[in-house]
Amino acid sequence: MRKRLQTTLAGATISEFDGVRYLHLGTPWVQGAMRIRKPRQIELEYVQRMMAWMLWRPTDTLAAGHAVQLGLGGAAITRFTHQVLRMKTTVVELNPSVITACRLWFQLPADDARLTVLEGDAAAWVGDATNLQTADVLCVDLYDHEAAAPVLDDEQFYAGCRGVLAPGGLMTVNLFGRDASFERSAALIAGAFGATQVWQLAPTREGNTIVVAARGVEVPDRAALTARAEAIEARTGLPARKWLRLVRPYGPTPPR
Repeated sequence: MRKRLQTTLAGATISEFDGVRYLHLGTPWVQGAMRIRKPRQIELEYVQRMMAWMLWRPTDTLAAGHAVQLGLGGAAITRFTHQVLRMKTTVVELNPSVITACRLWFQLPADDARLTVLEGDAAAWVGDATNLQTADVLCVDLYDHEAAAPVLDDEQFYAGCRGVLAPGGLMTVNLFGRDASFERSAALIAGAFGATQVWQLAPTREGNTIVVAARGVEVPDRAALTARAEAIEARTGLPARKWLRLVRPYGPTPPR
């Protein structure tokens, strides 16, 4: 069921500790982070894992195409796709105070030929027919100030996400893997994309589980995936070989 949006959006607040700046929405929950002296480095582990879509792309097309983010957070993914990979990047963020905070405190650059930041509803964006098959990469991280469950998490939304992906496109979604809602959310994604086009990484220590979904992607053999991971690490410094050890095809969580 789609969660009803608040009539009043929480204002963005900032904290800093040990060289890292954090974004909050009026609560202690962290909505994003940036190491102040290394702004292009992705600080939070779960956000790093949201870049696992790179494993599913051939190395020679790694940074090709259009990257879309639903939910700005602390702009870490945006800085990465726009400034490190230098992809065309579009962001959809509902809360104007988050956009303002990221411009002021999280080195989100002004819009340019490759960057567009839209203040708007992610559900409306994926439901807009003009956006069909326009994204090659889609990163979805949609939590409100309570950070309890995704704000958008239903069959219609995930079908819309698949619809905006071009053939061969990839989506990553941040879910709480230790939460009772995870299996339901993962099943909804599998229903929209097809179970054979969905994978999941092991949860982080904090419980974030990244789900990867694809639109018509063929997965190469292990040797090719390892070569891709090595190339990703050489280019970005992200731990892509670790991701290979953590990923598995979608399926019900086995009993312990």
